[in-house]
Amino acid sequence: MTGHVTGHVTGHVTGDATPAAAGRRSGFARLGIRNKLLVMVLVPLWVVLPLLGLILLVWSNEAVDRLLITKVQSDLAVARGYFERVLAEVGAGTRAVAESAALQQALAAPPAELVALLRQVRERESLDFINLRQPDGSLRASDSGTTFSGSASADLSAAAVANGYSIEILSPQQLARLAPALGERVVVPLVATRNAAPTHRLREERAMVLLSAHAVRGHDGRIIGHVQGGILLNRNLAFIDHINRIVYPEGALPFGSQGTATLFLDDVRISTNVRLFGPASEERAIGTRVSQTVRDSVLGQGRTWLDRAFVVNDWYVSAYEPLADGHGRRVGMLYVGFLEAPFTRLKVAAMLGIGLLFFSVMVGAALLSLRWARSIFRPLEQMEATMRRVEAGALDARVGAVASGDEIGRLAGHLDHLLASIESHTRELDAKVAERTRALQEAQAHLVRNEKMAAVGQLTASIAHEMNNPIAVIQGNLDLLRELLGAAAAPAAAELTLIDEQIERMRLIVTQLLQFARPGEFAGYVDSVQPAAVVDDCLVLVGHLLAQTQIDVQRHFEGRRAVAINRQELQQVLVNLLINAIHAMPAGGQLDLGVVDSGDDEVLITVADTGPGVAPELLQQLFQPFVTRKRDGTGLGLWISHSLVERYGGDITATNRGPGLRGAVFSVRLKAET
Repeated sequence: MTGHVTGHVTGHVTGDATPAAAGRRSGFARLGIRNKLLVMVLVPLWVVLPLLGLILLVWSNEAVDRLLITKVQSDLAVARGYFERVLAEVGAGTRAVAESAALQQALAAPPAELVALLRQVRERESLDFINLRQPDGSLRASDSGTTFSGSASADLSAAAVANGYSIEILSPQQLARLAPALGERVVVPLVATRNAAPTHRLREERAMVLLSAHAVRGHDGRIIGHVQGGILLNRNLAFIDHINRIVYPEGALPFGSQGTATLFLDDVRISTNVRLFGPASEERAIGTRVSQTVRDSVLGQGRTWLDRAFVVNDWYVSAYEPLADGHGRRVGMLYVGFLEAPFTRLKVAAMLGIGLLFFSVMVGAALLSLRWARSIFRPLEQMEATMRRVEAGALDARVGAVASGDEIGRLAGHLDHLLASIESHTRELDAKVAERTRALQEAQAHLVRNEKMAAVGQLTASIAHEMNNPIAVIQGNLDLLRELLGAAAAPAAAELTLIDEQIERMRLIVTQLLQFARPGEFAGYVDSVQPAAVVDDCLVLVGHLLAQTQIDVQRHFEGRRAVAINRQELQQVLVNLLINAIHAMPAGGQLDLGVVDSGDDEVLITVADTGPGVAPELLQQLFQPFVTRKRDGTGLGLWISHSLVERYGGDITATNRGPGLRGAVFSVRLKAET
């Protein structure tokens, strides 16, 4: 007798947990609740966080690289500005001399005074040479006092155009006619350089000069000569070091990086502060050459190079700009840059730090998630073990106390209560069987079976009633979880869908139990409901919407009477009213909820907001289908809610608050239980 009752009960409780049903499942569905929870928690954690970390690492690396390129680009602009200013100052200096009264006086004086004036001007203007030529181009005087031989045309061809200034590339013969004393600075032996363009040259003998010429006019306006001055850039260390100090003053570069500047004649370094054997070396890399890639881009195509480049012996964040002579031909390059290695070390350290941080967060979150998941699956495992013991015949088996205080914990308590009820009914039936005489055994067995089926019906109805509430809470929290996670729930979409399917399956089982237990009452499944408790449950369901607003909720629960209604349908009505009230107060306000006993046979539930209220023309039509004040509403929510309440003999009305007050009040009247 006991085995029959136990098998019948556990068969209904466990549902489809048969070998045939289990064989039809596969994959995720075959996992236990413990493993399902772990998969749902850990898979998004160990997939999404590393992906976010990788995106952050790639983005930060690109951001630092762009920042460094922007930095070197601004450095090049500073260097170019100083270079152009010096070139303009050379032109202004020669013009000032050519137009000065002192020169006019010196032209009428002995040659020694003219030479002295030119030397004075050279020192004052920081020029490397200055000459005075006749209108036909022949030398009249120089700061060295030396007279040169050669044709006038040859001299003028080396002097650029009168009344102008530019960068000029001079042959050794041309420089000798302008400033023979500078010849020893010009020659630059070429140093073999990795990745440079192939060449058969052994040295660079040309000179790069900032050259200016300006006509000298007499009192009658006729040209009586030309002032010619310039600065030699070959091995001009003071000039290049000054550029470097302007662009990279002390402390301008962090993390121990060092800035450099260079002047190129074609692709040869003729003046640089780049060291030949590393930053600590004293020997400058004069005579080394730029890589062929940079040469082709800057000198060949006229582009400005803004990128990392290998400079002599190390990688630099580099900027190269072409330099053109007076005829627009690209004759050299201006370069600035700084060591890349310190910034590379910084990026690596930052990436390692970010990676360690993300890994620590992942491990910590995984441990915390495992701890929380344990509070869910342990009570469920205890309940499953208890049901197996009951199925094996141990009717005194109980779940006992569980650590969880949520719906699962309460469900365990309900299960113990139901098992105790089963045991009690079973023992009563066994006692009745023992009291019957042997002559009435067959009739007694039939009667006992009927009584047991009635007990099972009562039990299944109780189980269905107790399971509906946690099923609704689970579904509500699942929907809340999906809404809160938004797009972040996409990796777990399949798992969430599976949970939906399992909840629907549970509802189907409950429906089958009810159909089995109370086939005549199922169509109108009504329960004794405390309205205040249902309002509190509904506040939990809309809690995610309230959290996004500044709405103050005030409860006024004075009613104590229960109502006979389907709990889920009442929740549907109240949730609809609460959502409408929240939407009416997007900027915040006060939500007043009331439950009072109205008269002897009614309970009144009120939902009042402080929003704009309902337009008078809508009040009469508010509970008609397709009437709405929302742009995206369907106009069916209040109509359905009204229909649900009417089904149980109740009513819903809507009014605006009294004069001087804002907001609407929705009242739900329900018949109280007698």
